[in-house]
Amino acid sequence: MADDAVDTPTADTPTASTPDYQPPVLTGGWTHRRKPKAVVKRDLLPAVGVLGALAVCGVALAFAWSRLAPGELVQVVDGNQLAPLRAESYHRYDDLVLFVLMTLGAGLVSGSAVWALRERRGPVFLVALVLGSALAAWLATRVGPAWADAHYAAASAPQVGDVLTLAPRLESPWLWVAWPFAAALTYTFAAAWNGLDDLGRRLG
Repeated sequence: MADDAVDTPTADTPTASTPDYQPPVLTGGWTHRRKPKAVVKRDLLPAVGVLGALAVCGVALAFAWSRLAPGELVQVVDGNQLAPLRAESYHRYDDLVLFVLMTLGAGLVSGSAVWALRERRGPVFLVALVLGSALAAWLATRVGPAWADAHYAAASAPQVGDVLTLAPRLESPWLWVAWPFAAALTYTFAAAWNGLDDLGRRLG
């Protein structure tokens, strides 16, 4: 049985001792890509539009809260003093909780809606989202109680013994924080989950 043929170097085959010999360089499949830069100037005008739209949503939320929040039943006593009926004082807490829940939900929806604008994803729209949500919540804390006062206004001067309904009110200065907090948390969570350098802007 003939021996297997063994390849032997020839004059045309470079070897390690040949001056022109260069060992092969192993390269992977990775290619260097330039990281995209944040777009600022092109997103400024649309970001202002987002801020204004959120402010309008704040006014709409204020109207909804003024109609959904429960009033407090009180009775007129001597000296035109108002005495709350049993368990009615709890509605002051209900008004706060309802407002916080509504603004948290609005923050979740607004953060998801702004993230859905794929071609505008980035820090500019995140700042517009937070500022617009804070403005919307602040407007809601001002407009909502005013509309509630108009809705529960007494038709005539109260007399002793009458039972009145006090308008819902917001008694905490920190209620405006919930909306921008929820919006920023939703947007940043979506950005972290996305994982792309440009957040998918090029796919829009």
